[in-house]
Amino acid sequence: MTTQSKRFEVPTLENVSEKNRGILTAIKDKVGMVPNIYATYALSDNALERYTTFANGKTSFNNKEKEVINLIVSQVNGCSYCQAAHTAIGKMNGFTDEQIIDLRKGSAPFDAKFDALVKTAKAIAENKGKVNDETLDDFFEAGYTKAHFVDLIVNVGEKTITNFLHNATEIPVDFPEAPQL
Repeated sequence: MTTQSKRFEVPTLENVSEKNRGILTAIKDKVGMVPNIYATYALSDNALERYTTFANGKTSFNNKEKEVINLIVSQVNGCSYCQAAHTAIGKMNGFTDEQIIDLRKGSAPFDAKFDALVKTAKAIAENKGKVNDETLDDFFEAGYTKAHFVDLIVNVGEKTITNFLHNATEIPVDFPEAPQL
Protein backbone atom coordinates (compact mmCIF):
# COMPACT_ATOMS: atom_id res chain seq x y z
CA MET A 1 0.00 0.00 0.00
CA THR A 2 1.22 3.47 -0.78
CA THR A 3 1.09 6.52 1.43
CA GLN A 4 -1.45 9.33 1.07
CA SER A 5 -0.92 11.33 -2.09
CA LYS A 6 0.38 14.86 -1.82
CA ARG A 7 -1.66 15.74 -4.89
CA PHE A 8 -5.14 14.43 -4.12
CA GLU A 9 -7.01 13.19 -1.10
CA VAL A 10 -9.50 10.41 -1.61
CA PRO A 11 -12.96 11.82 -0.90
CA THR A 12 -15.26 10.11 1.58
CA LEU A 13 -18.92 9.39 0.88
CA GLU A 14 -19.80 12.54 2.81
CA ASN A 15 -17.62 14.65 0.50
CA VAL A 16 -19.17 13.70 -2.85
CA SER A 17 -22.39 14.64 -4.59
CA GLU A 18 -25.59 12.79 -3.74
CA LYS A 19 -25.56 11.12 -7.16
CA ASN A 20 -21.99 9.91 -6.66
CA ARG A 21 -22.76 8.81 -3.10
CA GLY A 22 -25.44 6.51 -4.54
CA ILE A 23 -23.06 5.04 -7.12
CA LEU A 24 -20.30 4.53 -4.56
CA THR A 25 -22.72 2.95 -2.09
CA ALA A 26 -23.82 0.50 -4.80
CA ILE A 27 -20.17 -0.34 -5.49
CA LYS A 28 -19.54 -0.83 -1.76
CA ASP A 29 -22.58 -3.12 -1.50
CA LYS A 30 -21.31 -5.18 -4.45
CA VAL A 31 -17.60 -5.47 -3.61
CA GLY A 32 -17.54 -4.78 0.14
CA MET A 33 -15.54 -1.56 -0.11
CA VAL A 34 -15.29 1.66 -2.07
CA PRO A 35 -12.03 1.35 -4.01
CA ASN A 36 -10.05 4.59 -3.84
CA ILE A 37 -9.98 4.89 -7.62
CA TYR A 38 -13.80 5.01 -7.82
CA ALA A 39 -13.91 7.55 -5.00
CA THR A 40 -11.40 9.61 -6.96
CA TYR A 41 -13.64 9.55 -10.04
CA ALA A 42 -16.32 10.96 -7.71
CA LEU A 43 -14.35 14.22 -7.36
CA SER A 44 -16.21 15.08 -10.58
CA ASP A 45 -20.00 15.22 -10.59
CA ASN A 46 -19.96 13.46 -13.97
CA ALA A 47 -16.87 11.26 -14.30
CA LEU A 48 -17.89 8.42 -11.97
CA GLU A 49 -21.22 7.75 -13.68
CA ARG A 50 -19.69 8.21 -17.11
CA TYR A 51 -16.80 5.87 -16.37
CA THR A 52 -18.83 3.12 -14.68
CA THR A 53 -21.31 3.11 -17.56
CA PHE A 54 -18.42 2.77 -20.00
CA ALA A 55 -16.53 0.16 -17.98
CA ASN A 56 -19.61 -1.99 -17.36
CA GLY A 57 -20.79 -1.94 -20.97
CA LYS A 58 -21.27 -5.14 -22.95
CA THR A 59 -18.26 -6.71 -24.63
CA SER A 60 -17.45 -9.85 -26.60
CA PHE A 61 -14.83 -10.80 -23.99
CA ASN A 62 -15.46 -12.97 -20.94
CA ASN A 63 -14.18 -11.97 -17.50
CA LYS A 64 -10.88 -13.86 -17.81
CA GLU A 65 -10.17 -12.27 -21.18
CA LYS A 66 -10.93 -8.83 -19.76
CA GLU A 67 -8.41 -9.47 -17.00
CA VAL A 68 -5.79 -10.51 -19.57
CA ILE A 69 -6.29 -7.10 -21.19
CA ASN A 70 -6.46 -5.16 -17.91
CA LEU A 71 -3.26 -6.72 -16.58
CA ILE A 72 -1.10 -5.98 -19.61
CA VAL A 73 -2.49 -2.48 -20.22
CA SER A 74 -1.95 -1.54 -16.57
CA GLN A 75 1.60 -2.87 -16.82
CA VAL A 76 2.33 -0.96 -20.04
CA ASN A 77 0.93 2.23 -18.51
CA GLY A 78 2.86 1.77 -15.26
CA CYS A 79 -0.24 1.97 -13.05
CA SER A 80 0.55 0.42 -9.66
CA TYR A 81 -3.08 0.80 -8.54
CA CYS A 82 -4.52 -1.18 -11.46
CA GLN A 83 -1.70 -3.73 -11.36
CA ALA A 84 -2.66 -4.42 -7.73
CA ALA A 85 -6.42 -4.40 -8.33
CA HIS A 86 -6.28 -6.61 -11.41
CA THR A 87 -3.86 -9.02 -9.78
CA ALA A 88 -6.52 -9.56 -7.11
CA ILE A 89 -9.34 -9.72 -9.67
CA GLY A 90 -7.29 -12.01 -11.90
CA LYS A 91 -6.94 -14.45 -8.99
CA MET A 92 -10.69 -14.28 -8.38
CA ASN A 93 -11.13 -15.23 -12.05
CA GLY A 94 -8.91 -18.30 -11.72
CA PHE A 95 -5.44 -17.14 -12.76
CA THR A 96 -2.48 -18.32 -10.68
CA ASP A 97 0.21 -15.96 -9.40
CA GLU A 98 2.60 -17.28 -12.06
CA GLN A 99 0.05 -16.79 -14.85
CA ILE A 100 -0.60 -13.22 -13.71
CA ILE A 101 3.13 -12.48 -13.83
CA ASP A 102 3.31 -13.99 -17.34
CA LEU A 103 0.38 -11.84 -18.48
CA ARG A 104 1.91 -8.68 -17.01
CA LYS A 105 5.12 -9.53 -18.90
CA GLY A 106 3.09 -9.81 -22.12
CA SER A 107 2.73 -13.52 -22.78
CA ALA A 108 0.56 -16.48 -21.82
CA PRO A 109 2.60 -19.66 -22.39
CA PHE A 110 -0.16 -21.55 -20.55
CA ASP A 111 -2.89 -20.72 -23.14
CA ALA A 112 -2.45 -20.00 -26.88
CA LYS A 113 -5.61 -17.91 -27.17
CA PHE A 114 -4.74 -15.74 -24.15
CA ASP A 115 -1.21 -15.42 -25.58
CA ALA A 116 -2.55 -13.91 -28.81
CA LEU A 117 -4.87 -11.63 -26.83
CA VAL A 118 -2.22 -10.34 -24.42
CA LYS A 119 0.26 -9.70 -27.23
CA THR A 120 -2.32 -7.79 -29.27
CA ALA A 121 -3.45 -5.74 -26.27
CA LYS A 122 0.17 -4.96 -25.44
CA ALA A 123 0.85 -3.83 -29.02
CA ILE A 124 -2.21 -1.57 -29.00
CA ALA A 125 -1.25 0.00 -25.67
CA GLU A 126 2.43 0.44 -26.49
CA ASN A 127 2.00 1.64 -30.07
CA LYS A 128 -1.02 3.94 -29.75
CA GLY A 129 -3.28 1.51 -31.58
CA LYS A 130 -0.88 0.39 -34.27
CA VAL A 131 -0.58 -3.39 -34.55
CA ASN A 132 1.72 -5.17 -36.99
CA ASP A 133 0.31 -7.74 -39.41
CA GLU A 134 1.89 -10.74 -37.68
CA THR A 135 0.37 -9.87 -34.29
CA LEU A 136 -3.02 -9.21 -35.85
CA ASP A 137 -2.87 -12.45 -37.88
CA ASP A 138 -2.06 -14.39 -34.69
CA PHE A 139 -5.03 -12.72 -32.95
CA PHE A 140 -7.44 -13.80 -35.69
CA GLU A 141 -5.88 -17.27 -36.02
CA ALA A 142 -6.48 -17.76 -32.28
CA GLY A 143 -10.21 -17.48 -32.97
CA TYR A 144 -10.86 -13.81 -32.33
CA THR A 145 -12.94 -11.77 -34.77
CA LYS A 146 -12.98 -8.20 -36.03
CA ALA A 147 -15.71 -7.54 -33.44
CA HIS A 148 -13.31 -8.75 -30.76
CA PHE A 149 -10.64 -6.43 -32.15
CA VAL A 150 -12.92 -3.41 -31.86
CA ASP A 151 -13.92 -4.45 -28.33
CA LEU A 152 -10.21 -4.87 -27.52
CA ILE A 153 -9.50 -1.27 -28.57
CA VAL A 154 -12.39 -0.10 -26.37
CA ASN A 155 -11.14 -2.16 -23.41
CA VAL A 156 -7.60 -0.82 -23.79
CA GLY A 157 -8.99 2.71 -23.86
CA GLU A 158 -11.21 2.13 -20.83
CA LYS A 159 -8.36 0.72 -18.75
CA THR A 160 -5.99 3.47 -19.92
CA ILE A 161 -8.37 6.10 -18.54
CA THR A 162 -8.15 4.63 -15.05
CA ASN A 163 -4.39 4.09 -15.38
CA PHE A 164 -3.94 7.75 -16.24
CA LEU A 165 -6.25 8.87 -13.41
CA HIS A 166 -4.17 7.00 -10.88
CA ASN A 167 -0.83 7.96 -12.39
CA ALA A 168 -1.85 11.64 -12.30
CA THR A 169 -3.45 11.69 -8.84
CA GLU A 170 -1.19 9.18 -7.05
CA ILE A 171 -4.02 8.20 -4.71
CA PRO A 172 -3.23 5.36 -2.28
CA VAL A 173 -3.47 1.79 -3.50
CA ASP A 174 -6.03 -0.06 -1.38
CA PHE A 175 -5.40 -3.56 -2.75
CA PRO A 176 -2.49 -5.86 -1.89
CA GLU A 177 0.55 -4.63 -3.79
CA ALA A 178 1.30 -6.45 -7.04
CA PRO A 179 4.74 -8.08 -7.26
CA GLN A 180 7.40 -6.02 -9.00
CA LEU A 181 8.52 -7.34 -12.37
